[in-house]
Amino acid sequence: MKAIAVIPARLESTRLPRKMLREMAGKPLVGWVYEAVRSSPLLSDVLVATDSEQILEACRGQGWKARMTSSFHRSGTERVHEISNSVTADVYVNVQGDEPLVRPEHIATLLEVMANPAVQVGTVKTPCPTEEIHNPNAVKVVTATDGRALFFSRATIPFDRDQTSPQYFKHLGMYAYRKPALDRFVSLPESSLEKTERLEQLRFLENGIAIYVGETPYDSIGVDTEDDFRRVAEILGKG
Repeated sequence: MKAIAVIPARLESTRLPRKMLREMAGKPLVGWVYEAVRSSPLLSDVLVATDSEQILEACRGQGWKARMTSSFHRSGTERVHEISNSVTADVYVNVQGDEPLVRPEHIATLLEVMANPAVQVGTVKTPCPTEEIHNPNAVKVVTATDGRALFFSRATIPFDRDQTSPQYFKHLGMYAYRKPALDRFVSLPESSLEKTERLEQLRFLENGIAIYVGETPYDSIGVDTEDDFRRVAEILGKG
């Protein structure tokens, strides 16, 4: 199974502008993500997909593979799809450009999910830390017994009506797709649930495309806010 990783990276983030080029411990955020993904021995190649000349130049200056993609893409998945039209692989791994704490174990879990040829889309979850259960920036996921995702939400799901203290799972911003799933995704309009939650993976679910979820014990921190940036910079600085 040939798997390549694509790291979508745009410069103008809504909540934290220019975060991809902000430095943590002497290295831009996108570089931390690239080198972390590249450490997986299971990937045939890794490249950054961007619409920014500045990001492209920064990557190439450090020897990180990068390609320019359209500035009209509305999601990272659309950017991965563009790459899939020119780079052939069995599986395309999408690691969001704001996930600098990604580990080889995350990639391994994703590819274990995709080892089943019937699975078109895969992702990962981890037990949700108590302090993030009610944090809307930490996306939660609930799954069926076979690992199929039932729903993703910024809300706290499942709702603990009778105070039974259920296990909550946090969704991590890493995906794997087969080419037909990517083709289908970009042919569909933005879905109502996707618009409501601002979660692009809901477009798959709302259109009947199953997402299967592997579990990992390793948490990650997506850099969406200044507080996230400080937390991750401290972790990487100690590392």
